[in-house]
Amino acid sequence: MTMVRIPPPALPVRDRRAARALSPMLTRLAEERATGVLVREHGVLYLAEGRVVHAESPLAPDLGVLLTTHSTLAATAWQRAAAQAPDPAQAAEALLRSGVLPTGALELCHLDALYDAGYFALAPSGTPGRFRYGAGPRLGPLPSVPVIALERETLRRRLLLHRLWPDPAADSAPLIRADPAPGPAAALSVTPRQRAVLDRVDGVRTAADLARDLGRQAFHTLVDVRRLTAAGWIAPVPADPAPPPAPPPRPVTTDPDIALLKRLRDALEAL
Repeated sequence: MTMVRIPPPALPVRDRRAARALSPMLTRLAEERATGVLVREHGVLYLAEGRVVHAESPLAPDLGVLLTTHSTLAATAWQRAAAQAPDPAQAAEALLRSGVLPTGALELCHLDALYDAGYFALAPSGTPGRFRYGAGPRLGPLPSVPVIALERETLRRRLLLHRLWPDPAADSAPLIRADPAPGPAAALSVTPRQRAVLDRVDGVRTAADLARDLGRQAFHTLVDVRRLTAAGWIAPVPADPAPPPAPPPRPVTTDPDIALLKRLRDALEAL
């Protein structure tokens, strides 16, 4: 397994940008009590009467993963329900009617998945969001949350990660085992939860991959990843160095005397 040595971690500083509004569009939709789907660069938020009822992100495990990984629900039961329902809310409602899944367990997993995916959906984006009115899953039996609650929790999580380790490179890059540099941080013991993350670091998996493998919320996995990075146990795979710039092209000339001299020079340089 690849081992690298990284320097002692720098001290984190408070991120003053964390207090900025996350999504003015989302705030306006909440004030309008809008129903529909807000599509952002890193995820999707489903609204019903201005409240968030569901969230999805490719960076976070979905409700089915959280329900089935730790034996809360059999994987086959979720697959059957999801195959017969157009959205997670209706699949969950079918499971509740059948008595296969307790209401409390479903609501807890649903809120975990919503806040987890919502954190990534509200991440800084380089592209504008798009909202489709009237689309998306209905509320069904699952609880919804106010937009302000999701934004407040997202800001809290963002600041927590920044305090643990201010460099976000390990959040999305493949991770490798590192050789901890001597110091107080490296002397800290690795908890069993962190050990499960560390044992799966292979130079290919990202934090999102580890979260799916472990059946854990992606944000909680990021907390472990940043703590392990701060302690020097893991590091993001170094980016490939940029190729050197190409030499400038030689000017083309049609003067026969100059062209002959250039050919002679090139021949002498080749000797």
